[in-house]
Amino acid sequence: MFMQGTQKERPLTHDLLAILLRALGAKVERVIVNDLKRGTYFARLVLSAENESQQKKIMEIDARPSDCIAIATQQRAPLYVSLGVWDEVRDMTAALRKMQEESAQTEDSDQEEDS
Repeated sequence: MFMQGTQKERPLTHDLLAILLRALGAKVERVIVNDLKRGTYFARLVLSAENESQQKKIMEIDARPSDCIAIATQQRAPLYVSLGVWDEVRDMTAALRKMQEESAQTEDSDQEEDS
């Protein structure tokens, strides 16, 4: 939704977080998917904020990768994956292509039925 600029009727949780960060003068610096344990991914949300005397503070917050990816996408912040995680992950390119093809076929079928 963020990437396509889809309008939402009401703010989502990630929208609320973005509003709060802006109000606090904080910014998403980057997201790091840093660990994979027993099939569960872990990520860190790295924020920065400046106080009234222009001192910059960096904060690292443990968060779900799905939330971190959504926030990074919305805020156009860089997203990194540690080499250890990257090496553990299977290449899902073929499966993703198959899903896209099936989705396109379903959409075509739906459009034909509506005609």
